[in-house]
Amino acid sequence: MKIEKDTAVTLMFKVLDANGRLIEESKNPTVYLHGGYENTLPKIEEALEGKEPGYQVTLALSADDAFGQRDETLVTTMPKAEFPPGVKVGGFVERSGPDGLPRHYNVVKIKGPVVMLDGNHPLAGQALRFGLKVVDVRAASAEEIAHKHVHGEHGHHH
Repeated sequence: MKIEKDTAVTLMFKVLDANGRLIEESKNPTVYLHGGYENTLPKIEEALEGKEPGYQVTLALSADDAFGQRDETLVTTMPKAEFPPGVKVGGFVERSGPDGLPRHYNVVKIKGPVVMLDGNHPLAGQALRFGLKVVDVRAASAEEIAHKHVHGEHGHHH
């Protein structure tokens, strides 16, 4: 089966920085719903459209096509007194962003009475290379299409 809108695509992947240094590699297959559901990067969907199991590709993506440029307005602080218990450096907290919408912030540093937060994706501002191998392609279920993500093994669980 070819990858097209409303197919569940199973991939193995590697993410490397612009110098070829490994950032992340899948140990198990990952599955996403193809067709503009924002389950993967648009350039990845574009490169995989019409492909079949066994297809392999390495994509070089600019920061704009990967996780975007860093936005320094998303770097902020909060008083430690308001900080949720149990969250440590490297964890996440949810709070309103500059646009008033809820956003996840990475806890960067805790210094005295202040917690430093960063709402940028950890890979924002970086050109990246994605090594992709299509393992399987199947028709998505009506429920998966309605929920806009894949269910079951290696997908989303409710």
